[in-house]
Amino acid sequence: MAKDIKDLFNADNTLSKPQMSKGHEARFLDKLEHALPEKTKSKWTFLNIAASVLLVIGLGFGSYTLFKTQTTPTQVVDTDNPTPKINTTKPSITLGDISPDLKKVEDYYVANINLELSKLKLTPDNKELFDGYVLRLEELNAEYKSLSTELTTSGPDEHTVNALIQNLKLRLNLMYRLKEQLSQLNSIKASQG
Repeated sequence: MAKDIKDLFNADNTLSKPQMSKGHEARFLDKLEHALPEKTKSKWTFLNIAASVLLVIGLGFGSYTLFKTQTTPTQVVDTDNPTPKINTTKPSITLGDISPDLKKVEDYYVANINLELSKLKLTPDNKELFDGYVLRLEELNAEYKSLSTELTTSGPDEHTVNALIQNLKLRLNLMYRLKEQLSQLNSIKASQG
């Protein structure tokens, strides 16, 4: 009774060779085709085409608005002379247009100047002192605009950029001096009164 299992399996395979009936595979594939037919999808449906067209139009419009020139001629009408004139002035270049680092410097000084100016309290006692400093600030502001125009016409160079930064520093120092003189004036008035 001790027979080798390998011999039993080999004997069983030789005795019964399972065979499929003729045409079995063709009938199976036919039934499979009827149950699950292949659907051919079009790669370009209407929605895909419409989305592509909208994307191209959107990108075109976005790039047009991004890259269009900033200077557009405007009409200035003079009431004395009805002939319209076209103003084609170039916008002034600022420090921020040259470099992000210079923009930080410019923003720092402008913010501090405005902060110090907002802290000051104008009273009838300090009006004369205040007006003198404001007049000097207006002169420096006009000079800054002149330097910005020079920067625009001649292009960025080291001397003009340094002059713009020095102008901002001078205005901030002027605000600090005004603040100091106003506090001295207030302390003198407080000690007298």
